[in-house]
Amino acid sequence: MAGRSRDIPVELPAGAPAATPWFRNLQVSGFTVTVLLLIVGALVVLAPSLRVLVEQQQEIAALEARVAAQEAAVDDLTAEIDRWSDPAYIESQARDRLLYVKPGDISYLVIDDGATVEVDPVQPVSDEIQRTRIDWSRAVLASVLTAALTDLPAVELLGPEPEPDPADPAAPAAPAPEEAP
Repeated sequence: MAGRSRDIPVELPAGAPAATPWFRNLQVSGFTVTVLLLIVGALVVLAPSLRVLVEQQQEIAALEARVAAQEAAVDDLTAEIDRWSDPAYIESQARDRLLYVKPGDISYLVIDDGATVEVDPVQPVSDEIQRTRIDWSRAVLASVLTAALTDLPAVELLGPEPEPDPADPAAPAAPAPEEAP
């Protein structure tokens, strides 16, 4: 019985804390300090290398994106070269860009005479059907006859006058038709 120990309850003094902090129970040995110093030294030695590695990875990603963009541009240019090697494409470009025509073809060139009506963007859209003030068939006929029979330059040509709306009081009165003798 001499080798056995017995637990004897001990009372703590009145001002002592009930539990001790966890760090007081740590025992620091020479081996622990050596291992901690080796870890800190490895971090100091490897940190610059890791920073360089991250920078290189970012640079590689940027260069790969740039290569992909340049490959897409090369593909676009290759497709354009293929289009230009097609005689039909060359002919369509000559007709569109240079206004070339084949012998015997009749080419019509429509030039905007500036008589287009500009729509006010703040004007509300109406849900009611409205009557147009220009007879489109007469306008087309007048345009064809004017283009075919005039010697005036395009700048001096005028569009058809709109017909007055009889329901609109602000519209000017139409001139009386002239009678032939």
